[in-house]
Amino acid sequence: MNRERVLKLVKEQNVRYIRLQFTDLFGTIKNVEIPVSQLPKALDNKMMFDGSSIEGFVRIEESDMYLYPDLDTFVIFPWTAEKGKVARLICDIYHPDGTPFAGDPRNNLKRVLREMEELGFTNLNVGPEPEFFLFKLDEKGEPTLELNDRGGYFDLAPTDLGENCRRDIVLELEEMGFEMEASHHEVAPGQHEIDFKYQDALRACDDIQTFKLVVKTIARKHGLLATFMPKPLFGINGSGMHCNLSLFKGGENAFYDVDGSLEISDSARNFLAGILKHAPSFTAVTNPTVNSYKRLVPGYEAPCYVAWSARNRSPLIRIPASRGMSTRVEVRSVDPSSNPYLAMAVLLASGLDGIKNNLTAPEPVDQNIYVMSKEQRIEHGIIDLPATLAQALELLKTNEVITNALGSHLFERFIEAKEIEWDMFRTQVHAWEREQYLTQY
Repeated sequence: MNRERVLKLVKEQNVRYIRLQFTDLFGTIKNVEIPVSQLPKALDNKMMFDGSSIEGFVRIEESDMYLYPDLDTFVIFPWTAEKGKVARLICDIYHPDGTPFAGDPRNNLKRVLREMEELGFTNLNVGPEPEFFLFKLDEKGEPTLELNDRGGYFDLAPTDLGENCRRDIVLELEEMGFEMEASHHEVAPGQHEIDFKYQDALRACDDIQTFKLVVKTIARKHGLLATFMPKPLFGINGSGMHCNLSLFKGGENAFYDVDGSLEISDSARNFLAGILKHAPSFTAVTNPTVNSYKRLVPGYEAPCYVAWSARNRSPLIRIPASRGMSTRVEVRSVDPSSNPYLAMAVLLASGLDGIKNNLTAPEPVDQNIYVMSKEQRIEHGIIDLPATLAQALELLKTNEVITNALGSHLFERFIEAKEIEWDMFRTQVHAWEREQYLTQY
């Protein structure tokens, strides 16, 4: 995509507004909407905004920021056709002097990708598997806790009443250029998963953000709330975002070795060893909310133990059966509340550390870890992921590889914001406490 092509499409498709989108520290999509008459100015990288008004960005005395559109992200939103078409461009954020803003999660991921290239790899391919719940809205359009269906894994209509909504989401995504691989009902009632084709890491993160926006928009058209909250209801499975990762050198998958054990390469083993080593420390980033840790508990298919396997789904890392170009490492702890640009940066930095230092992966654990005793887990060298956001933040602070992957600006503001979040939760009196103690004491 180039400037001329963008301007031509805008004219041909009668686009009236352009959303200049970017992502804040917490993974929330922000945008500046401009009339199409201002598009040439935006394409010249001259659109300015107040960075001090965005959480985790800059102080008021450093507020001027510029949006640099990535022309390859140009897309027209299909659902806006009735009231004048709206298109979007995802932007990177720069200082007035033309230097990249260190607090921009997308720019930060680009920095870590350059470190990957310095090691001789050309691509990190990412196949995300985001899950979400659909809840009914009330007559005022406010969300309820009533699930849209009582279906289960791979169920069909009429049990899966979210099927029509899910199909419309897929149709919208396809019209926007997504290559869809599968969509289905997940294990929990009201829970769904839509998988789209892998992309290079930067595009995959862009796609995750676009996906979330489309899912929420189309769900509301069906009178539903789509939420990517990791664990909205007690007693059922939470929502994850498994990330399938593979490093490439040119057109070759660097994780595949036909002569290697399990047909995976030394690079793949080093990479997964790095992931395992740093998992307790990067969990604050890949699982960044208080609620994230309600999902990472035994019994609900979410990994809470640091181990790997090519066979079972209870460990943190699984090696799916596909080989050749599809050889990959599946990291199963990540949840969809994470900022995808930050999550991918820390996962990649962890794996690269394993390659750079030739880390040795432990033996795979091919039995169900959930039924092991604590003594058996210790015998196998299996440690737990952090149990709370507070514990995860403390582990993050001590890990130089992960803090470097975030950079000082993002790291400091992330810690500051998340410690406030934890303290607000810690000091709140919750309904469970009143149920337990109000009449007992």
